[in-house]
Amino acid sequence: MIGRKQELEQIEKMYDSPKFEFLVMYGRRRVGKTTILQQFASEHRAIFYSAQEKNDSLNLQDFSRTVQFYFDKQFIAPFQSWEDALSYITIKTKQEKVILIIDEFPFMAGPNPSIKSMLQHEIDHKWKDMNMMLILCGSSVSFMINDIMGYESPLYGRITGSMEVKPFNYLEAAKFYPRYSNVDKLLAYGILGGVPRYLNVFSDDQSIQDNIQNRIIANGAFLNDEPQMLLKMELREPGVYNSILEAIARGYNKVTEIADCIHEDKTKCSKYLMTLQTIRLVERITPCGESEKSKKTIYVLTDNFYRFWYQYIFSNKSYYEMLGDEESAIEIRDSLSDFMGLAFEEICKQYLIQQAKKRALPFVPAAIGKWWGNNPKIRAQDDVDVLAFNKNKTEVLFCECKFTNKAMPMDEYDDLVIASESFSENIKKHFIFISKGGYTKPVQERAKKEGVVLLTIDDLFC
Repeated sequence: MIGRKQELEQIEKMYDSPKFEFLVMYGRRRVGKTTILQQFASEHRAIFYSAQEKNDSLNLQDFSRTVQFYFDKQFIAPFQSWEDALSYITIKTKQEKVILIIDEFPFMAGPNPSIKSMLQHEIDHKWKDMNMMLILCGSSVSFMINDIMGYESPLYGRITGSMEVKPFNYLEAAKFYPRYSNVDKLLAYGILGGVPRYLNVFSDDQSIQDNIQNRIIANGAFLNDEPQMLLKMELREPGVYNSILEAIARGYNKVTEIADCIHEDKTKCSKYLMTLQTIRLVERITPCGESEKSKKTIYVLTDNFYRFWYQYIFSNKSYYEMLGDEESAIEIRDSLSDFMGLAFEEICKQYLIQQAKKRALPFVPAAIGKWWGNNPKIRAQDDVDVLAFNKNKTEVLFCECKFTNKAMPMDEYDDLVIASESFSENIKKHFIFISKGGYTKPVQERAKKEGVVLLTIDDLFC
């Protein structure tokens, strides 16, 4: 299994405890939660039950079968109630440590919310004094946060650990494609993001173009309609959500812009955006270093594949059908440098965070992210791809990210220096450039003279 060492170590640490442990695991669909739990369960004897979208009695029947096979090696009959099933586990649990894993718990507790209270009763009266481990896992992030961990949940206060399983970063994603060049590894990440299920679809036996053609554009391909399918599973009114996601992918990132683009009320759009944030598809951001209440708030897609899919596939389905799979893939490939701009900024941000952890930056950032705002030097709006402040805001790091084939010219260097003049002269300033195409000789000479760091794609993998 690629990655997830930290997640597995956290679960193992809880397993090693002699006390009752209760872990709540959550994360968006396809992110690899089940794989982590299967890996953990493969190394320990565990009751592993995956709930399904069935009625309550069928879930109870399946759960009964799983529990009885674990303890008795045979299925006798369904328990009459969930109380009976949980009590049976208590009675059967003796000297041996028992691990109970319930995957997709919302499918179980959704049809029968009283299951949460039954678990609470068993924990309070029996399990809290037993050498037992309970893991509840779910893809409905809002359900797991509000209905399981929330203050009003019957299980509130019983949980001993929580884990949000997040997508891989660019370095972890690169391990899926050992035969790709570093540039192609970044392209794959820029297209697919860090969701393991999506990363597994591409093959480094094929070029990026061929993968786009065969694994995304081709009719019937798994990724051809994946975002649409997931939205239908997760949300009501997927049409409105589709419109919002497409608008953001096209660059409309303020509430008023999104509302005008899709011809919906601003208040309605705000509510839908809150839901999209809850399921981890959209993020609300403000300029780095500014308050979350800043009026400069914008919305961005957190998932690279959704941004790719809504920018290319969703908007051009009929056109691509007429153009044909191969020519469509060529057209997309030729525009990838422009598309990669936002993804490359995120990659560079991840790189800087990794360097900070190694203490390889001038300081450890207290804040890091994109910045935009008014620049009095040019009397116009300006931006910085990645900005980082130290804790006291006495030092700032400016980073420019370029994913183009040509060597970076002097005017790009000057642009970042001018953008830095939006900040006080009393702040100590550091500059980093990261360019796919390298740098012109004048830029290299100036950077050396001024102590500015110039990096290439290969440096991101060192």
